[in-house]
Amino acid sequence: MDPTEDQEEVIRFMACPETHGATANRVKRVETHVSHIFLVGDRAFKLKRAVRFPYLDFNTPELRRAACMAEVKVNRRTAPRLYKGVVAVRRADDGSLRLGGEGEAVDWLVEMERFDQDALFNRLARRGALDRHVMEDLAEVIAHFHQTAEVSLESGGHLGMVAIIDSNAQCFADFGASVLDVSRIEHLNAATRGALDDLGALLETRREAGCVRHCHGDLHLRNIVLIDGRPTLFDAIEFSQSMAQIDTLYDLAFLLMDLDHLGLKSGANVVLNRYLDITGDDDGLAALPLFCSVRAAVRAHVGAAGAANLSTAEEAGEQGEEARRYLDRACAYLEPRPPRLIAIGGLSGSGKSRTAREVAPFVGLAPGARVVRSDVIRKRLAGVDTFARLGPDGYTPELTERTYRTLFEDAARALETGHSVIADAVFARANERRAIADVAARAGVPFAGLWLESPPDVMMRRVANRRRNPSDATPDVVRQQQEYDLDGIDWRRIDSTGPKKQTVLRAREVLAQ
Repeated sequence: MDPTEDQEEVIRFMACPETHGATANRVKRVETHVSHIFLVGDRAFKLKRAVRFPYLDFNTPELRRAACMAEVKVNRRTAPRLYKGVVAVRRADDGSLRLGGEGEAVDWLVEMERFDQDALFNRLARRGALDRHVMEDLAEVIAHFHQTAEVSLESGGHLGMVAIIDSNAQCFADFGASVLDVSRIEHLNAATRGALDDLGALLETRREAGCVRHCHGDLHLRNIVLIDGRPTLFDAIEFSQSMAQIDTLYDLAFLLMDLDHLGLKSGANVVLNRYLDITGDDDGLAALPLFCSVRAAVRAHVGAAGAANLSTAEEAGEQGEEARRYLDRACAYLEPRPPRLIAIGGLSGSGKSRTAREVAPFVGLAPGARVVRSDVIRKRLAGVDTFARLGPDGYTPELTERTYRTLFEDAARALETGHSVIADAVFARANERRAIADVAARAGVPFAGLWLESPPDVMMRRVANRRRNPSDATPDVVRQQQEYDLDGIDWRRIDSTGPKKQTVLRAREVLAQ
């Protein structure tokens, strides 16, 4: 007997409006490959399916109860308001079912506060509502969560990733053949194991350094919701230590991959760079292609399994097609792309930071280039928040020299991981321009320097209108910069007076030459 048939009575009970004291047509049911979710009034009830996969076992009521208790515990770390507790479905003396109260427990539910489904990040993404500021907020939420999460020295590392990759291979074998191209699966399995062999020492170094923590584990867009204007992480993995106690960058990789999959490369790049600006975890960049590939593989085999379990042929067909796209993406992440170093300079208000941000997603390995920005580095060295304003003490010649020296070091460090880098600074002095070119030469990678320029009145207007920007430049600063001696600039000059899209397009054209 299919174990899911054992829950049919409970499913009918939870789908009935009278169960909840509601009027007809007030209960909405949502299915996933591991849960039935019932939305009613201001509450959501999650019933775990009686299923067994290589990575979870919900096949008995007691196992489901334990999983419900664990789910509430782990998710109250990031979403305490949403997770109300665990509720039993019980058998009354007359044989009927009831929520809570007395009687034998038949099954168990996670009770949650219901939220607006349109506030889910996957829906915001499809509406084009995930702007740069929302992405920066999300990166900050994740970074701070990772920094406070419990370290797990006994998990993760090389062996932890071996277990995940083995689990993926088993899931593909169990559920992929009827939906996915077997030859593509075999190619992916071989490429993944080859990448893992190359990265084993790095993964172990990261584990020993405390980079393996009790993370979210399932950090894709459908598990993030905007509540009171702030990104909230929910539905973290509770059923598998190997899938939750993982490298923090592997946790982040699910989100980056999901954004990339939806064509939101810019959003993924903003998240990555803001996250790295906060955590300083650039050394892990070498493992990011593998992490993103494994994450895409997870979505591929989960989609294949879901296609076999969904109720309608139409839904199954759509999910199967999505699974095939994820499989292609998993393969693509492991294709090599040589790194390069790009420097974008210009006076304040010339649009260099905006251009760097917009060009970065299209440079190098997904989700794009590491952007090292002098304004962000200066704030870090001064020990203040990225968006805090510095006084004169923050712009002494000594701190400016330290800022550029750190920028050169950060660029070299990221290049060593195989990722491309965009260095964003004024670069008004010839020795600064020579120094950043030397970074590329020492790393043995191609270098390109772009110099953006606009009339003073345009630059002054831009800096006056800035909001939530790491730069402290004012119109007076722009006026002072007009006295700089800029002779001898041999970088490609780009007129950035016009619309942003025009400047970005011109920069990309120059870089493609």
